[in-house]
Amino acid sequence: MGTELLAPLDLAFWHLESDAHPMHLGALAVFAPAPGPAHGADAETVLELLGTRAAAIPRLRMRVRDVLLPVGGAAWFVDKDFDVHRHIERVRLTGAESRDGDGGFMAGATRLAGELMERPLERGLPPWQMYVIGGADGGPFAVLVKLHHALADGMRAVAIGAGIFDEIAAAGRPRAGAPARRARTVPPRSWMPGPRQVAGLALGRIEDLGRAFGVGASMVRASRLDPRGAPVLTASSSGTRRLATADLDLDAVQRIRRAAGGTTNDVLLAVVAGALRRWMRERGEPLPDEDPRALVPVSRRRPGQAASGNKLSAYLLGLPVGEPDPWRRLALVRTAMDRNKAAGPFRGAGAVAVLADQLPSLAHRFGAPLAGNAARMLFDVLVTSVPLPRSALSLGGCPLRAVYPMAPLARGQSLAIALSTYGGRVRVGLVADGKALPDLDRLARCADNEVAELLTLLTTR
Repeated sequence: MGTELLAPLDLAFWHLESDAHPMHLGALAVFAPAPGPAHGADAETVLELLGTRAAAIPRLRMRVRDVLLPVGGAAWFVDKDFDVHRHIERVRLTGAESRDGDGGFMAGATRLAGELMERPLERGLPPWQMYVIGGADGGPFAVLVKLHHALADGMRAVAIGAGIFDEIAAAGRPRAGAPARRARTVPPRSWMPGPRQVAGLALGRIEDLGRAFGVGASMVRASRLDPRGAPVLTASSSGTRRLATADLDLDAVQRIRRAAGGTTNDVLLAVVAGALRRWMRERGEPLPDEDPRALVPVSRRRPGQAASGNKLSAYLLGLPVGEPDPWRRLALVRTAMDRNKAAGPFRGAGAVAVLADQLPSLAHRFGAPLAGNAARMLFDVLVTSVPLPRSALSLGGCPLRAVYPMAPLARGQSLAIALSTYGGRVRVGLVADGKALPDLDRLARCADNEVAELLTLLTTR
């Protein structure tokens, strides 16, 4: 793998970062002890296994360097001094947390993960880090994975991270005695495009600029003069991070979806809206006059398309926290998402990533702080769904029990929500500014309560 320029959106994420606003994605993967008397791998074996498998993933050996052209641009280069041991670390729980059963382990692991998410990745190295969080010997353990957003969007992060699991690593190894693959011979092509290619490129560029103009106009119309948004979701960054998790019953979510129509994601977005409403009322917060806006990322990656870089757009969705009826909230979310999908991912103010793709490198380098501060004028909270493999996975023979995804916080905002489905459960990762939202665990419980109320109402309809 040679030099590769950062795409405009990747460059935007690279320059949006500051010490108080690290721009990395995260995932907390929790593993159970392996069945049988051996109880699977110990912490040192897991560290060695992670190092071997991570070093075999080419993208994890790349780092970012500035380039002369395009002006303000940057590129991925192979790190010739790459040392995987600089990227993998063991972190131990306190004695009380490691002895207090599974509940104590999860409380300790989420506490540590929140603290570790505060740390920006070292920019002079390949931008990723893994931590093995261990408790008592023979008990459960967790692996926290951090990947810079310039390196991957959610789908790409899953593709990269999957390489650490036993099943994926085994599938990637050549079979003994199997013939080596022959590289395809591709005839050389001239670097100069032909007349038809020039015409095609010109038309494509005109279409892209027209699309970007439309998105920019939509952003101006959608921007709020009062950038505070929902006050409870707005905060000056303290640089601290707190993590909380929720586990929702996927069967229950699917029952609700079948009764209400729409998609599973519609139900989950309505659950988020209901959880926020419950949480605000429990805190004694007044419900906002205007529904808080969620930025809901959507992938622009086409089936079979190479998975390098970020391929994202997003929808803007008003979360109907002012509506007291849970089923009515769900209907409002479904209608709004249907309207978003009908317009498509290349239109509307939420498609800010599409606009970012049309800006020159120099604009990203010097305009990133301004763009970061403007995020609160468009939305109040990020709500993203991260797809995971459906098959059972393990590490060193230890079964993967759960994966809690984590999203970065935008400037001026105190909460980001990520969801993924694995093992018959919807795992919710809540990342918050630690000082702004010290009661994040309460919000996690509210999500579970919202699903329970929707189910109760379903049986009485």
